[in-house]
Amino acid sequence: MTSLIDVENLTLKFRTDEGLITAVDNVSFSLNKGEVMGLVGESGSGKSVTAKSLMHLNARNAVYTPESKITLHTDTGPVDVLSLKKPSEMQVVRGGAISMIFQEPMASFAPAITIGSQMVEQLMLHSDMSKAKAKEISVEMLDRVGISDPSKRFDQYAFELSGGMRQRAMIAMALSTKPKLLIADEPTTALDVTIQAQVIDLMKDLVDEFHMGIIFITHDLGVIAQTADKVCVMYLGKLIEEGPVREVIRNPKHPYTQGLLAALPRLDDLDSPLTPVPGDIPSPLERPSGCVFHTRCPQIIGDVCRRDLPTDTKVDPTHRVACHLHSAKEAQG
Repeated sequence: MTSLIDVENLTLKFRTDEGLITAVDNVSFSLNKGEVMGLVGESGSGKSVTAKSLMHLNARNAVYTPESKITLHTDTGPVDVLSLKKPSEMQVVRGGAISMIFQEPMASFAPAITIGSQMVEQLMLHSDMSKAKAKEISVEMLDRVGISDPSKRFDQYAFELSGGMRQRAMIAMALSTKPKLLIADEPTTALDVTIQAQVIDLMKDLVDEFHMGIIFITHDLGVIAQTADKVCVMYLGKLIEEGPVREVIRNPKHPYTQGLLAALPRLDDLDSPLTPVPGDIPSPLERPSGCVFHTRCPQIIGDVCRRDLPTDTKVDPTHRVACHLHSAKEAQG
């Protein structure tokens, strides 16, 4: 398969009054065209910060280490994302080849401007099409995402639409420029389950039709099981497990991944108690030494986990985990 975007050794720190705070630590992954990747972890794991790095959207106090590299493969050649400086250069990753759907659609639409006006403005910014053509494409895209009476909705404001319809309108706006990569940051969290299922089905259809890549950010492994081809599990800025979604869910290797799966409610056993991951994710200001998960891990190996960073271990050619439990097994055998 053809690679769409490659992330290598991404380390991101924020400059604060307390000093440099690490938000993402040495993260590497690739996404192919037509592939859906789930980025999973609790709040504070670094999922959204990682995704925003792909669009150069993090705040001005963000500092990327020299080893960090993000390469976007476009029809005109590779783009070194982190080398982009001018606003005109960044158009390729901000609404051009990459689009993003945010968790709260009301934060994405200007309340005093109609949905249609914002869609038209975006299309005209990223192409040389006329205003009439931009309107035609916008109405067509609103129709494609299942919004009834799209010509009427085109002239409405975001506050006039229901939550599910706003989410669909935001997806329509993100897709109107026909991006190569769509980043969906918890797009179903605020929706009821029926609308959530419709949005998931819509995204699957769009992958098949446009052959785009999708990075789906969520804390819900149940959603990932329905949508993704592969999954990356993050914890406190580290990528701790990666592999095909069915393999990771059926055969999780990292204690954190196992904990996330155990925390899911079971519909086949409604009397079974929920088992949350014990403890809380540490503050980036108090980043643990060694394995970042050792403060909550039920399978900790003495001082090894507290002292040493775990290295990536291949469970099989497509499934890798960063955990001392498995690096020790690999060394033994």
